[in-house]
Amino acid sequence: MIVPIDVIDSSGTSVTDVDALRRQGEFLLERLHLDPDAELSIALVDEDEMTRLHVEWMGEPGPTDVLSFPMDDLTPGDPGGPRLTGVLGDVVICPQVAVRQAQAVGHGVADEISLLLTHGVLHLLGYDHGEPDEHERMFGLQDALLAEWRGTQAAT
Repeated sequence: MIVPIDVIDSSGTSVTDVDALRRQGEFLLERLHLDPDAELSIALVDEDEMTRLHVEWMGEPGPTDVLSFPMDDLTPGDPGGPRLTGVLGDVVICPQVAVRQAQAVGHGVADEISLLLTHGVLHLLGYDHGEPDEHERMFGLQDALLAEWRGTQAAT
């Protein structure tokens, strides 16, 4: 299956495996029951650009780790049901922020960026974590998806 996933790296870093991000994007869309023709864009940006986006779109100062910009109003499909198609949207990740976060929690940068991509894709699909029940639902799915993704990577 080929999923139209664009990965654009203008971050100026070499900490991200762009091919791994593309493969993880394909994995996420498959597991979330989206059609192979669904489109996803992943952008890696530097801190200045992430700060600009964070201020412009969220009204908050400084860079953040990940922002999601949904396009079509897609939600996860049902297993065994028709797969949903359309333009999912953009996930914007700042690797420099991811490096600091990874160091703070004691895991690898690749794991942090993988977490951020998963988190961003879930936001594109309408998941949120503002309320306790939303937080539990979103982070439970995020943890399950990450565990499965990491399991597929360990097997290769």
